[in-house]
Amino acid sequence: MSVLSIEGVWKNFHGHSVLRGIDLEVEPHEVVSLIGASGSGKSTLLRCVNLLETVDDGVIHLDGEDITDPRADVDLVRRRLGIVFQSFNLFPHMTVLDNITLAPRRVHGTSKTRAEEQAHDLLTRFGLASKARAYPDQLSGGQQQRVAIIRALATQPRLMLLDEVTSALDPELVVEVLGIIRELKESGMTMILTTHEMSFCRDISDTVCFLDGGVLLEKGPPEQIFTDPRESRTQEFLRSVLKSGRF
Repeated sequence: MSVLSIEGVWKNFHGHSVLRGIDLEVEPHEVVSLIGASGSGKSTLLRCVNLLETVDDGVIHLDGEDITDPRADVDLVRRRLGIVFQSFNLFPHMTVLDNITLAPRRVHGTSKTRAEEQAHDLLTRFGLASKARAYPDQLSGGQQQRVAIIRALATQPRLMLLDEVTSALDPELVVEVLGIIRELKESGMTMILTTHEMSFCRDISDTVCFLDGGVLLEKGPPEQIFTDPRESRTQEFLRSVLKSGRF
């Protein structure tokens, strides 16, 4: 069974269709990358999956459950999803440890001792063991984004959603965050990510989806998308990326 099944999803804002009939299957342990120009609908699609936006038509199934059903328990659905945005969204008045353990304790009912043990394990795994008692403003941007990813992992999600998690970082810090995503793939985490890092996308993805004007115009393995794209709009987009030096 697919982890996620998106069928005919439409989303409108003020009479404008931002998503137009999106169909997508995500299998266990698969990494799916969404690429496309700004405004193509990538982030909106992730927000629909996490129920931050309500779809206007179509259905989304998570492990076979229709999570777009109005009767679905949004809180229970979100317990199975981890989402990380461009901005770090860490609580500035809380330590790294407290940021990471908040959701496991408050939402999942994990004991403080167990939540802190899991947090320390994750911090050690991703090279931030010494930062447990630090506050967000004492960390670099790369470290803050890594903490944001660890916070999402602390709830042991079924699916991770990563929305342009390197776009707010200085170039020298991007490698820190890409390293943690690569480690997640190697550990078997199922992920959907949006990215402008084309070389990384080609290297890490099992499936690449090109969105244009709210339409999933083309999808396939990275080798096909990046070396032999079938759609003229995909070809045009990749040429512009290559010209800009982002490939």
